[in-house]
Amino acid sequence: MPAKNGSSGGTRLVIVESPAKAKTIEKYLGAGYTVESSIGHIRDLPERADDIPEAFKKESWARLGVNVEHEFEPLYVVNPDKKAQVSKLRQLLKGADELYLATDEDREGEAIAWHLREVLKPTVPVHRMVFHEITPQAIRDAVANPRDLNLRLVDAQETRRILDRLYGYEVSPVLWKKVKPRLSAGRVQSVATRLVVERERERMAFTSAHYWDLQALFDSGKPEERPRDFTATLTSVDGKRVAQGRDFASTGQLKTADVLHLSEAAAGELAGRLQGTSFSVRSVERKPYTRKPYAPFRTTTLQQEASRKLGFSAKYTMQVAQRLYEGGFITYMRTDSITLSETAIAAARSQAIKLYGAAYVPDKPRVYTSKVKSAQEAHEAIRPSGEEFRTPGEANLSGDMYRLYELIWQRTVSSQMKDAVGESISVKVIGSSAAGENVEFSASGRTITFYGFLKAYVEGADDPSTDRDDSEKRLPNLAEGDALTVSRLDVAAHSTKPPARYTEASLVKEMEDREIGRPSTYASIIGTILDRGYVFKKGTALVPSFLAFAVVNLLEQHFGNLVDYDFTAEMEKVLDDIANDRAERVPELQRFYYGAGDGDEGLKEMVTDLGDIDAKEISSFPIKGTDIVLRVGRYGPYLDRDGARVNVPEDTTPDELTAEKAEELFSRPTGDRELGRDPVSGHMVVAKDGRYGPYVTEILPEPAEDETPKKRTKKADAPKPRTSSLFKTMSLDTITLDDALKLLAIPRVVGELDGEEVVAHNGKFGPYIKKGTDSRSLTSEEDLLTVTIEQAKELFAQPKQRGRRAAAAAPLRELGDDPASKKPVVVKEGRFGPYVTDGETNASLRKGDTVEDITIERAAELLAERRDRAPAPKKTTRKAPAKKTTAKKPAAKS
Repeated sequence: MPAKNGSSGGTRLVIVESPAKAKTIEKYLGAGYTVESSIGHIRDLPERADDIPEAFKKESWARLGVNVEHEFEPLYVVNPDKKAQVSKLRQLLKGADELYLATDEDREGEAIAWHLREVLKPTVPVHRMVFHEITPQAIRDAVANPRDLNLRLVDAQETRRILDRLYGYEVSPVLWKKVKPRLSAGRVQSVATRLVVERERERMAFTSAHYWDLQALFDSGKPEERPRDFTATLTSVDGKRVAQGRDFASTGQLKTADVLHLSEAAAGELAGRLQGTSFSVRSVERKPYTRKPYAPFRTTTLQQEASRKLGFSAKYTMQVAQRLYEGGFITYMRTDSITLSETAIAAARSQAIKLYGAAYVPDKPRVYTSKVKSAQEAHEAIRPSGEEFRTPGEANLSGDMYRLYELIWQRTVSSQMKDAVGESISVKVIGSSAAGENVEFSASGRTITFYGFLKAYVEGADDPSTDRDDSEKRLPNLAEGDALTVSRLDVAAHSTKPPARYTEASLVKEMEDREIGRPSTYASIIGTILDRGYVFKKGTALVPSFLAFAVVNLLEQHFGNLVDYDFTAEMEKVLDDIANDRAERVPELQRFYYGAGDGDEGLKEMVTDLGDIDAKEISSFPIKGTDIVLRVGRYGPYLDRDGARVNVPEDTTPDELTAEKAEELFSRPTGDRELGRDPVSGHMVVAKDGRYGPYVTEILPEPAEDETPKKRTKKADAPKPRTSSLFKTMSLDTITLDDALKLLAIPRVVGELDGEEVVAHNGKFGPYIKKGTDSRSLTSEEDLLTVTIEQAKELFAQPKQRGRRAAAAAPLRELGDDPASKKPVVVKEGRFGPYVTDGETNASLRKGDTVEDITIERAAELLAERRDRAPAPKKTTRKAPAKKTTAKKPAAKS
């Protein structure tokens, strides 16, 4: 039912996107307003052939949903699942004197408002109502100060939608033909996938370098100092700098010959020559240390920090933020801006003074300016809503909403506090070895004398080994010439590391730095490449699948411009130009689809001639140093050596597939091993390694020529070989013919009970016995082969266990408490594999997650996503009879 205020019925209809938003706004509007939701977009380009109106189905461009032959006119249709809501809105509009379109004030929200106007065709005055926060004052101000629809924003959003449709609908079929059916390409998702693949290529090409230095623990000889001793690292020998990690290229070779590369033996010998040596302080350099507050959150920095500190995915962060916004707790969460209104600055300063004292707040307010070149919206930064901020305790929130609100509140308040100040210290220590070598050691420290904003908030880091901004490293109070003694001198080994894989946080930062896509879309882009199987998670790291390598390989070789980083960023600038009235959509779409001539190839020409794309070559990747080739097939990746094949385990990451690993996979039993003949049927029994794991089967003989039926036998009617998966306790290299015959005898008739057969089965929920329609679970797979009719009788005499089995298995691992539920999280083995649970919510481990390596942060992320996907309570509604509608040509924007 619409939210109504006043007993006399509403004369002003306010339409927002979501029911939750409508419910909150409804509380703030007085009598005479009806607030209803469009439930998102009400119309879009047709998704399926069935959605295309009959009048357009024969058009050559109909499958695209865009008339590429006439100014790229979009063909809009009301979404089938929104027709009832549209009818409801039309009915409400009949009783209204004015219409307020109160969708979000960004390009997408502006487009939704325009579609509502076009579909509802109001005859009453139409107002565009905009606000950045959902508070009583903000809503009253929005009603009092409406504006007109911004058709430039609508044009920009429509152009984006058409670009994405043309890209997806023209390029995806190429992937279906040349790589694998049902794949998808996207203007930004394909570029994001390329970023992840390129990082993995760098890791695969990386050669680690090994180097050594010395670590010394020096005693200052000053017992009154705290600390008295300190650690320093060898930095030079006879004036030549000792090589560090930054001196090595990704090939493992030194970039320059001007450094001393110590081997383990050389470092050990030098340490021996330094025993008993006297050391002294050569220099002490002190510099003021200042750390300014972090700017308030914008969309991308919120996603990054929620990933680092809370373990949230970008998608989940935005879902929780959406709920906070719609509930009136924070300002609009899709924004490029880091500015705060004067009201918000006053609220943050007031709260900082109240909580930390006036000494922690500067005399003048801090003003932040966006550094994002393509910042497009006029919103504020993401902050607590209202003229006075509610503390997390006062907000009356719980779970993940509380945690994200607390993060936003802390960041906002701290942004108006004073700098942290202190002192940075650099100490150099010199000495001479027994062989006369002059050595120098270095140490650095930091002390914070005034914590300032760090009292309220400290930003996280993508690299867990990085020191936090509030960390200190104290050194003794040293002066030039001070004598030092060595308490300990150790040889320290180091190795260079390949570039770290992207996490969601670092991928968001990389895309923003390259200006690829819009920050408001990053969460859905990352969600898409995960859902499509192009990327999977290993801990928090994003790992590309071998399928992603094949897709990116094809796109780079044959659609290079479409996955070029600069080209993709340039398209975003074009969309900005359209929004700002500096460009027109039709010429830009014309150039993208048909090209601009003079060798500037358009999308249409790129996808027309596919004859030179070798599907096998695109999906083939030679393993360096071997004659083995990795191929991406229809059913997954496999290794090929002169026709011999072996499957690649599903959890193998690309950088792990070295020459040694490939040889190891080939050295394993292939599974196509003949075990012997069944003495009853005479059929050969073989063990195989299949897509879903190892199994045994029988080889049926080919029918004799005179037995072949004249008519083709249907596949369903053809005789099928018996097949059975190996038990978890069995392996391909040890299974015998006797074991295989026992497996092939399942389902096994145990005997007769109460006049009915008792049969042992191995089902998707585990082993069980069945009698008629009654069943009982067995403890283990081995029981399938050994259970007797007497044991079956005892089992059927017991009450049937519902839900979980009576004797729950012990957890595989205990991970700690879930930050949201505050309950202990454990890893358990389930019917469909391992999962994490806090006792209330269960979440299966994903590809790349292992029982041994999963962390509490990753488990919390999986549980949070599972809670968010939990189905809402079903509502029983009576469906209105469907009405036939006549397709109409899209109206021009006016």
